[in-house]
Amino acid sequence: MVKKDTLKNILVTGANGQLGTSLALMANSGDANFLFTDVDTLDITDYRAVRSFMKSNSVDIVINCAAYTNVDKAEDDRDSAFRINADAPGLLAKACRIQGAALIHISTDYVFGKERSTKPRTEEVKPSPSGVYGESKLEGERRILSEFSGGERASKKADQIRYAIVRTAWLYSEYGKNFVKTMLNLQAAKDKLSVVFDQVGTPTYAGDLAAVVYRIAMEMADGSFRKVDNGIYNFTDEGVCSWYDFAQAIAEETGSECKVLPCHSDEFPSKVKRPAFSVLDKSKIKHRFQIEIPHWRQSLKHCLEALASCQ
Repeated sequence: MVKKDTLKNILVTGANGQLGTSLALMANSGDANFLFTDVDTLDITDYRAVRSFMKSNSVDIVINCAAYTNVDKAEDDRDSAFRINADAPGLLAKACRIQGAALIHISTDYVFGKERSTKPRTEEVKPSPSGVYGESKLEGERRILSEFSGGERASKKADQIRYAIVRTAWLYSEYGKNFVKTMLNLQAAKDKLSVVFDQVGTPTYAGDLAAVVYRIAMEMADGSFRKVDNGIYNFTDEGVCSWYDFAQAIAEETGSECKVLPCHSDEFPSKVKRPAFSVLDKSKIKHRFQIEIPHWRQSLKHCLEALASCQ
């Protein structure tokens, strides 16, 4: 718990997305002063705007939830994808470095994909994105690491800078557009549905991701997140499944009579090759923060119950 007289100002970008919305639900505890922004209130691709906002609001920590996430559209809109996923994180990191603020940035399992693997990937595995979205997110990571690497550009506060890049995957929630809500709509409208079974990963409930991001932010606020903790962390829920398994679980939990059928990914042509196996190893984050992560089926049930209660 952060003392009242030392409350930190925490800027959350991309606040209207799934993670930003989930974080907003945790911001009433009084542990910090949260400033929620989205593209209509702060353009994070405009360095002057970012620097001015951070300076005038005495921002201590930035949580960057903003991202260009349309994987297929990114193939034809490379400039926009790189502007939001690469340029903006670099600008945020620069502003944090100059101000002496901490940064938490959300990345993705799509930094992998070109090199096939059947083992969960640790943070040390060399990235190999297979499309523009993954390339732009990886470049965003690199811009952040470059800004905080020190050298000639390091400010007097550089030694105090704290940062965490959190890679996640298959995000869903009660909010916005996501796989769970799409499946609920399709299963309600169709007698049968084909879903790919040859792409494997781990569904991640935005509320679970928000909880660990909040935990990191609070440790940055009270000083227990140290320089040695800086770096990349993997976080998803526990377990492994294919998109077919995920869709089948949704049908089972809701009692849907829609028959879910497995199919190959090449039956749904796409401009980008998605990772066939993108399971992330979470040993590092579990050890550092001493957390227990729920299984994806458990969190899916919680999300579906929350959605049902809103109807």
